[in-house]
Amino acid sequence: MLDVVRPFKALRPVVKEAHAVAAPPYDVLNSDEARQKVAGRPNSFLHISKPEIDLPHNIDPYAARVYEMGAENLARMIDDGVLIREKKACYYAYKLSVGAHNQVGVALVASVDYYDSNFIKKHEFTRPKKEDDRVRQIEALDAQTGPVLLAHPKNSFLKTILDQVIQTQPLYEVLSEDGVKHTVWCISEINKVSGITSAFESMSGLYIADGHHRSAASSRVAKSRLGSDSAQYFLAVAFAETDMRILDYNRVIKDLNGYDIPAVLEKISQDFCIEKSTKQVSPDQSRQFGMYLGGSWFKLDLKTDKVINGGPVSHLDVSILQSKVIKPIFEISDPRKDERIDFVGGIRGLSELEKRVNSGEMSIAFSLFPTAMAQLISVANAGKVMPPKSTWFEPKLVDGLLSHVLD
Repeated sequence: MLDVVRPFKALRPVVKEAHAVAAPPYDVLNSDEARQKVAGRPNSFLHISKPEIDLPHNIDPYAARVYEMGAENLARMIDDGVLIREKKACYYAYKLSVGAHNQVGVALVASVDYYDSNFIKKHEFTRPKKEDDRVRQIEALDAQTGPVLLAHPKNSFLKTILDQVIQTQPLYEVLSEDGVKHTVWCISEINKVSGITSAFESMSGLYIADGHHRSAASSRVAKSRLGSDSAQYFLAVAFAETDMRILDYNRVIKDLNGYDIPAVLEKISQDFCIEKSTKQVSPDQSRQFGMYLGGSWFKLDLKTDKVINGGPVSHLDVSILQSKVIKPIFEISDPRKDERIDFVGGIRGLSELEKRVNSGEMSIAFSLFPTAMAQLISVANAGKVMPPKSTWFEPKLVDGLLSHVLD
């Protein structure tokens, strides 16, 4: 079997273009937002990751022409010298900094074999349409451009290497529009490279935090390119599980399923203690929820006599809300497919929940306590999957600073 991880010859921007190239992940913006972001920015990586922005507004984002445009934009930026290929296979230290929070990880390529055998563990189902989209994007570009976010067990040897590297001059230091500083160092020294490889080989497993569609797509591409060694690996950045930060992932629902507000409160009170609040409710512990309904906030605490049976998935707050409220009261059985429910990442704040309800677009909103990293690992180790939109990792990586070319 191949190595769990290995260094790679990154396709990356020249230093002076790094800020111009760096772009938000392709899946956090819609097409209209991306069009606004690239105004006056011909070298933004959004021209590659969301190439429909360079085509008529009414184009289907999954049309063949969209993927062709992405490949054309990538070739243009290479021809113009904006993007260059590293001459030597390297690892990269990648530091994310926002406010008082800092985390340092390793940009690498991870083995599809180890992903398929579940050494690199998953915790989410993928949606076929999104997975197909990533396959077509990789095939069109002959490259993986959006890194998968991985978590790894704490490793003192790896931390020692990274602590040494980040004392040296970085390759890039880019401040993204959301206020996150992305600092990248190239690691080419043979002893450090072999040390990083050995550190990952010694680990008991890795965990996909974000990027299930990208990793699944890479696995499919690998099977169609068995003769390509580089295609047997996928682009990732791995951080120690203890350094990663998960925010709440909240829910909004379009209608009250025919009930009026008193009826909703009465039904919820069967399982929860309800307390009206004069301010926004951000839960401060598990099994506590905020609810915004009829212009008011309520705090919901699961009654102590309500036993939660089952394995690690059943004990997640997102599962409790689904099983006790969303499914029985609002009759939303499959939140992956039902268009009556939507999800709001915690980075947008509770005011976004109020806005969605007050506008009339939605009728009710729920705020949740963030899923813990230990819960994610417990679910993944059990070979189970979480409900959709259980975790919102923040800060997020940017696209464009490091890509993996499939030779």
